[in-house]
Amino acid sequence: MGIGAVLMQEMRLIAYLSEKLTGETLNYFTYDKEMHALVRALETWQHYLLPKEFMIHTNYQSLKHLKGQHKLNLCHAKWVEFIETFPYVIRCKQDKENVVIDALSRRYALLSILDTKLLGFEYMKDLYANDIDFSEMFKVCEKVALGKPIVVA
Repeated sequence: MGIGAVLMQEMRLIAYLSEKLTGETLNYFTYDKEMHALVRALETWQHYLLPKEFMIHTNYQSLKHLKGQHKLNLCHAKWVEFIETFPYVIRCKQDKENVVIDALSRRYALLSILDTKLLGFEYMKDLYANDIDFSEMFKVCEKVALGKPIVVA
């Protein structure tokens, strides 16, 4: 449904990217979606990433073999050519270690899964619930997350 990426330096959040997949990208195979997410993150943050080698953490094992792939279709070749302009190293992280990325890629359901695993988000939920501008929409989102019917007046 969506892709997500986080830019961090010395374990501190710098920026995040979260996009809903639409149209053709919804039909991509998992490998293509993962590569698309990587390309979108690099496009968005290239001004931060170009000067110095950086680490890419992914939970998708196949991406760690990105540099060794020889037979590529046209779309993959274009993406790999772009990716190779960056000085990067890829490391794989298990799903349970990539909690933030997993949450960003499923942002549409984020309100229903926020809990103490994601430090600070409980506090944010309270702020949204009590905010003058957002409290009504927050209540609607909570109802949707719980599968309750919504009455529009």
